[in-house]
Amino acid sequence: MLANHEGQKVPNVTFHTRKDNEWKDITTDELFKGKTVVVFSLPGAFTPTCSSTHLPGYNKLAPAFKENGVDEIICVSVNDTFVMNEWAKDQEAENVTLIPDGNGEFTEGMGMLVDKADLGFGKRSWRYSMLVKDGVIEKMFIEPEVPGDPFEVSDAETMLKYINPNAKKPQLVSLFTKVGCPFCARAKKMLSEHGMEYEEIVLGKTVTTHSLQAVTGAATVPQVFIDGKLIGGSEALEAYLKN
Repeated sequence: MLANHEGQKVPNVTFHTRKDNEWKDITTDELFKGKTVVVFSLPGAFTPTCSSTHLPGYNKLAPAFKENGVDEIICVSVNDTFVMNEWAKDQEAENVTLIPDGNGEFTEGMGMLVDKADLGFGKRSWRYSMLVKDGVIEKMFIEPEVPGDPFEVSDAETMLKYINPNAKKPQLVSLFTKVGCPFCARAKKMLSEHGMEYEEIVLGKTVTTHSLQAVTGAATVPQVFIDGKLIGGSEALEAYLKN
């Protein structure tokens, strides 16, 4: 049975990382001393659940964690630094620090190193998350020991709810735009001035006006969505933000 290490210090490990084409060793003291840190660990970079849900979830909710006293969010995986660096780029995970536990030393010290030889993975980490304050583990969420790759409790939503059940989550904002559209530029400026992060979907070969009209009922841009609700163009956005 995987042990819960709440109340204990994190393992004393040196991680071998690569930054700006140079090797850089990072110790657990550097990562945790004097800080409040959320850690989540997963079986492997570029794997389905890790890429589609686990890492994106923490990256998306990073502002909410910061507002609730978390200094840093760390993702640990038994992968080498080259793989982790490429995964960070692929995921555009600017809000999460990806740490390579290439030798599995940290994971083993946490008692979370498991055998996934049946998948050709060798030794990997069991999926879990934890809240660490000044190097001491306050809370751990360990996935149930069942076959497969359970993902029920180590997600970002569960951790944020533990830290603050009433935490305000960032709004999900997307907008359809066209290159050179002045109204699109105005909409993006308004969102930025209100501190609202957004995902821009530029109409082109893969997303066409046909698709835009099918989704929004309008053929003009920008078209802004907030938390799944169609707001509309730049004037509609201005009215929404005023309210």
